[in-house]
Amino acid sequence: MTETLPRKAPQTTVHSPAGLAAYFDTLPFLGRLTCQRQTLTAGEWTELELVYEVGAVGLADGAWLKLAFKFYSDWALFQTTDPTGANYVSAEYHAGPLVLGQSPATVQALKVRFDQKGHERPFQKAVIIDVVDGYLNPGDRIVIRLGDRRQGGAGTRVQTFVEKAFRFRLFIDPLGSSKFAEVPGDCKLEISAGRPHALQVMAPRLVGLGQSFDAIVRVDDIWGNTCRDRNLRGTLVITAPDATQRTEAIALAAQDWTFARISGLSFTETGEWKLEARLEDEAFVATALAYVQSEEGASRPLYADLHVHSDDTVGTNDATYNLTYGRDIAGLDVVGYTVNDFNITEANWDKAVEIIHGLNEPGRFVCYPGTEWCGNSAAGGDRNVVFLRDGKPRFPFDEKGQSLRSFEWNETTAGTIRPGVWPVDRLHTAYQDDPEGHLLIPHVGGRRCILDWNHPELERLIEIGSAWGQFHWLYTEALARGYRVGASAASDEHQGRCGGGVPATGTFGSRGGLTGVIADRFDRAGVGSALRARRTFATTGEHSFAVLSQGKHLMGEVFNAELNKPLSYRLLGHAGWEEVQLYDGDRLVWSRDLHAEAGFSERSVRIRFGGARIKDRYRAAYWSGDVAVTGAALLDVYGVGFDHPEQSVWRTGLGKLGFRTATHGDIDGIELKLSDLRDAHITIDAKLHGYSKIGDPLQPPPHVHAPEARLGVSGKDLIAKGSVTLDLPGVELRLIVERVTDQPLPRDLAGEISLNKLELDPGREHPLFLTARQRDQSRIWTSPLFLKP
Repeated sequence: MTETLPRKAPQTTVHSPAGLAAYFDTLPFLGRLTCQRQTLTAGEWTELELVYEVGAVGLADGAWLKLAFKFYSDWALFQTTDPTGANYVSAEYHAGPLVLGQSPATVQALKVRFDQKGHERPFQKAVIIDVVDGYLNPGDRIVIRLGDRRQGGAGTRVQTFVEKAFRFRLFIDPLGSSKFAEVPGDCKLEISAGRPHALQVMAPRLVGLGQSFDAIVRVDDIWGNTCRDRNLRGTLVITAPDATQRTEAIALAAQDWTFARISGLSFTETGEWKLEARLEDEAFVATALAYVQSEEGASRPLYADLHVHSDDTVGTNDATYNLTYGRDIAGLDVVGYTVNDFNITEANWDKAVEIIHGLNEPGRFVCYPGTEWCGNSAAGGDRNVVFLRDGKPRFPFDEKGQSLRSFEWNETTAGTIRPGVWPVDRLHTAYQDDPEGHLLIPHVGGRRCILDWNHPELERLIEIGSAWGQFHWLYTEALARGYRVGASAASDEHQGRCGGGVPATGTFGSRGGLTGVIADRFDRAGVGSALRARRTFATTGEHSFAVLSQGKHLMGEVFNAELNKPLSYRLLGHAGWEEVQLYDGDRLVWSRDLHAEAGFSERSVRIRFGGARIKDRYRAAYWSGDVAVTGAALLDVYGVGFDHPEQSVWRTGLGKLGFRTATHGDIDGIELKLSDLRDAHITIDAKLHGYSKIGDPLQPPPHVHAPEARLGVSGKDLIAKGSVTLDLPGVELRLIVERVTDQPLPRDLAGEISLNKLELDPGREHPLFLTARQRDQSRIWTSPLFLKP
């Protein structure tokens, strides 16, 4: 039906709504965004309301908005399909006041969706709001509710790590042309640590007899954030190898981070010393243990994290915060500050280098500047560049003024992307004149390294573990290609918790790693020389220790071996070593099962989930499902290797369990204690899915090659075989049911391996390295011995 307007006489005077232009002048042209909260607690559940007041520009029919935040945040994924469920996000229109003669807006609805790649880096995660059938007036409001609880939902789970200035940034397309403008004034929130949950003790795993060292005690919340501004008292109980004890009061800082550094510890008795930290008057805060082995003539290993980001590019909090966190909270000896080479401005780089040089303190804390060459995998993939020398690094330009970036792009860059050194062989060319002053480390992050490229003088280490996952497969592939690379691991920390880090719940869902360094001197030159000599081991974030040698030859060396001399190894851990393996490149040649050696239990078994779906960015395998036990009573159950509170196992009925976890190349498990194993039958039904990069998070994409896994095992089979494995399509993706021991496993493990029994080909070089796993599924790798029989 067509509306017919009454005829009016022609108007000869100017017409406009009375006072509307003056009202427009009172509004910001692009509008304003406000939030009812200024502070949040990491990991809390809440409803957060943000209000956008439309500016003088208005919003045209077909316009859209993006409420964006940074991609590294692990804020729970928003959904728009179940108003009664958790993490429901809504947007609601409220008309503003009209002046005399002004027509009301005609918008019919707002349509909401969520897209993890909805905007430009770093503000990639976006709640997208489409204006449907009509326009909005200046002064109208859009109310955005994150975790809308009005229909019974649980709210939304906040990002699990602390951040001084978390930002929501609003982008609007006012003309409906898909050309976005940034609304001035981000909504800034301070995300703080929660209440005390557990203590942590950081100490070197091995020290020389009488050698002085420091230990750090800190108080963390349930998500692994170090608490702040807590007035707490604690004690440190030190137990000697002969079981005698002494107790020292811990002076925890009452302001800023809640931690204490206990300086000048030394032990004059050989053996394993136990450090146990406790809080007074805090019964529900878990105590913490650390073990220190004191030995005559031992050299204290240094613990390094060579891959730490700050908010100069894509990290959380500033460079000073991240570096001092590494030194004071993570108990690191060495930190490599890392910037995304394409993203850092020259001014910020110069400022960061000045901070790094200021914090570098030989004998206490070695700090290196570094960059991350961010070439796509097709051009070689990610390589870290660690600048080992003092002085100004050769970046972002060389002596001729030529760019040494992969390309140049950041939030303020105008125009097209400008290429720099591309592909990776040109990065090699840029630094190959001074290999002793540089260390390049290929790694797997978002853009995984491709091993078609290698520079033997620059690329002396390879990163086989980080917050992105564990990459044993990368190590073995590099060695199988004949590359002489040693073991390193790092946090690749984007969330302000370097030094092994604490897993988040998103793409950075694995425990970060550490590189153990056996150095002759504790300064830049000494540590750099040890790194380039490959005198290293890699851990999954723990201060554990490993060494592999033959006679005077230490891991990392290239030499001709004597077949009648055995290999020697030593492992020091905290949770008990359960498996040790020796690899010749990509070939397993020797192993020990410490569960079998200790004697399998007649009642205890373990289910293990491990591996990743793919090798590239969104690699995680998300496991969920059920376990059913029949033929025996299920007496007890607990999770092993779970990384955060959202990975768990629970009882659902008589002999029945539900579980949910994720593996990024790492291993998680469930230990079961049964009334009797022989007549038991265990069935695991699991669903596997990938990360919800796009689409409805309530309907995550199944792992297309193995959307479901089912494994049934009888107790008699386990008694006969020890374990049953179901290999799945993916990257070391598997489901295992296995027997375990009830006996304690050794924290200190040493032994010899006969070279003669390995049947090594005398005509070629063999890269022999050791990898071992502890009962809590933490892991360690040594650098290889590159030996020729």
